[in-house]
Formats: sequence, structure tokens, C-alpha cells
Amino acid sequence: MLQGRLAIIDPSAGVSGDMLLGSLLAVGCGEPWLRGLPARLGFPDVTVQVEGVKRCGIACTKVTVRLPGGETEGPHDVVHDNDHFHPHETPHHDHSHGHAHGPDHAHPHAQVPHRHVGELIAIVERAPISPWVRERAVQALRLLGQAEGQIHGVPPEEVALHEVGAMDALVDIVGGIEGFEQLGIERIYHRPVAVGSGWIRMAHGAMAVPAPVTALLLEGLEVGPNGPVTGEATTPTGAVLLRVLSAGPPPARWRGITSGWGAGTRDPDHYPNALRLLLVEPVAEAGEVVTLSTDLDDLSPEYLEPLREALFSAGALDVHIWSTQTKKGRIGFRLEVIADTGVVERVTEALFLHSTTAGVRRWTAERVTLPRRQLDIEAAAGVTVRVKVLESPGGPRIKPEYEDITSAARQLGRPAHELAREVQRRALELVAGTVPRGPQTLNQERE
Repeated sequence: MLQGRLAIIDPSAGVSGDMLLGSLLAVGCGEPWLRGLPARLGFPDVTVQVEGVKRCGIACTKVTVRLPGGETEGPHDVVHDNDHFHPHETPHHDHSHGHAHGPDHAHPHAQVPHRHVGELIAIVERAPISPWVRERAVQALRLLGQAEGQIHGVPPEEVALHEVGAMDALVDIVGGIEGFEQLGIERIYHRPVAVGSGWIRMAHGAMAVPAPVTALLLEGLEVGPNGPVTGEATTPTGAVLLRVLSAGPPPARWRGITSGWGAGTRDPDHYPNALRLLLVEPVAEAGEVVTLSTDLDDLSPEYLEPLREALFSAGALDVHIWSTQTKKGRIGFRLEVIADTGVVERVTEALFLHSTTAGVRRWTAERVTLPRRQLDIEAAAGVTVRVKVLESPGGPRIKPEYEDITSAARQLGRPAHELAREVQRRALELVAGTVPRGPQTLNQERE
């Protein structure tokens, strides 16, 4: 995963699984990957339809999951003041995967095949997906089952979803998580969630927005203004994806890289029914940071590197470790960590979890650094090295990322220091504008 890039989910008009999938495709995930997902989950007859649509003039990507018979999951109808209907006489086939039942629960669509949440979890556990994706997908399905079970009074794994909703939820959940892996991003945040307003038509009658299951799954997430959104803006699948993916509010400062929109099914004329996904990078040129410091005299030096990795994974900007002498003449280590104010609690927790310290000193400071950007240099076909470009008063400074250089050197069977020099030269030429910004590789240049 790339440590430099972040994703921000913007559910200002709500969020659903298909909206998230559409936004992932809009920012660069490949359609072949998503079209092939149902077959990898064991359902080759389930298809994924992708189309370009507009929502209030904004170009969006619309994703629809279809069963072999053409059935799709549709949104709940909005109940208007002059509507009159009986609870089990909905005007169209109700495709709500929020409708669950147990063995003794009367079901108005008993002829429709169903799948239990426990079965869906078993499908995910044996699917050819990465551990990172599997862990989050299983967690999402368990949360969904717990919420449905709490509302309907059945054990979580016995919660039954009708076939259309089950397949839609399965593709949405696995695809919504795996899409970020496809992009190489694991640091994901979200802005406040719009849940919508009014009442919606469900199998057992009219329900206020948010629906009971959605309300449970939104617990702990920041909910924002609904704006002009009427009806169900956030679905149970959308809410549970935010629960398992997002680390909370985005950093206070960031620089945009690209963005894309994933369309919802409804197309109101007074607001864009779409989810925006932003790919960004942290802005480190200036800002307030927190320094964390502690002394360690009972941690074996061989575990310092795992500690450093855990701190960076938690969001630390920098980690410094040096030898020192502690009380009673013991030899130990002083550790200092610099973290953005938005992640300081997560970094502190990682420091306590992955070290032997019993206390951490913290103080706030202003950090000012040079403006920076990133170049991607192709060292060979399919081998890319990230290069940091610092804009100093005396001109640009170029620094290839160490991990990328060592990884590329191993792949190419070349000395790392030689490859670093070549990548640095190529980056300087690109910055100076003396060579075209095309797909030319270093190997091609040497020829």
C-alpha cells in the first residue's frame, strides 16, 4: 500500500454500495476487475453493469449488479403525504437487503430464495481475496447480521437476505473494500454522512429515515446535514462500509490528486444523487504537529523496527530513535514521534501497544517544511519508483523513495545505489523539462 495517498469519501448526498463502487471506478479502478468479481465469489452468472450517467449535470459512473434473471436491487420508494398503501402491497418487488427474517418470522415474499448471513461469511472466507480485504469484508457482514438480528430478534448468522439483496450486498461489500486495495490505498477517511429525510416504503409499512438497521450501523459515525436529500440517502451497506473502512474525519490539510462520482439509482432534478470520492495526499508544508517522546530501557533492540513500522502505519510523520542512558545507569533508547494533530491519539495508542513504555510525553509545535510533490519514475517495464521533489529556494531537491529503490533493485538484479542515481537523474530531467513525460524507461534510455 502507498503510504503517501489518502482517500476521502464524501457522502454529502448519502452513500450506498453501488455508489461507492461507481466512485472507485471513476478514480481509476479497472472495469475488468469489477466485472470479474462475482465469478471469483463463486457466482459466474451474476453480472456487473457499468455505465456513464449524469446526475444534475455531473458525469458519474453507475454500477448495477444483476442476477441471471435480470433482477437488480432497487431503492426504497419515498412515501408522500397523499400516499395510501397497505404494508405488504408494495407497488414493485421490494429489493431491500435490509429485510431479514428468522425461521418463525412470517415473510411476505416467501417464494423468493434467501441466503443467510453466515453463508455469505463462508463465501468470503473461502474466496480468492487478500487477508486485508477478507478481514474487513467478514467484519462488515457480521456487523450487518448483528444489526439485522437486533432489529428482527434473530441470531446474527441466521439473518436471511433475499437472493437479490444478498448478491448485491456481497459484491458491494467485497468490491467496495477491494477497490481501495486496487488503488493501493488503505488510509481512508469520510466527511459527515447525509442520511436523508422523510419516510420510505418497506415490506412491513412506512419507516422513518434512517431505517432502523441503517441507524444502528451509523452509530459512532459523524452525521451531517441532509441538505435537499429526501428519502433514504444512506443504505445499510453504505453505512457498514464506512464502519469498516474509514478512520474518521479527514486530516485538516490535504492536497487533491483526483476525484470521481458514483451515481445512485434515483435521479432527482434538484441535487446530484451521487457519492464523491477524493484521492488526496497530506499537506506537510506547514501546520501544527504533536511530538511524542518516551524512554525505553526494557525493550530488546530487535523490536525497535516493528515499533517504528507500527507508528508509521498509525499515521506518524516521522520517528527518531537514539541510544541514551536512563535511570540507575541503564542503557536505553529515546524515541520521538512527530504526528499530525488528527492522528495523535491513534499514534499514542500504537506506541503503548507496540512498546514497553508506561508513559508518553506530548507537546504541540508548529512545523514548517518545503513544498513537495511526487513523481513516478518507471525504472523498467512494470517497475515504478516514487520520487519526492522538494521545492527549495535554491531549486528542486530530488529524493527517490528508499523502499521503492530497494524493491526495484531486487526485482531487476541491480545495485540499489546505481539505480538510485539513475532514477534521480531521470527525475531531475523531468523537473527541468528536458525530456518528455512519457512512458520511457531507464532501461530504454541506456539502450
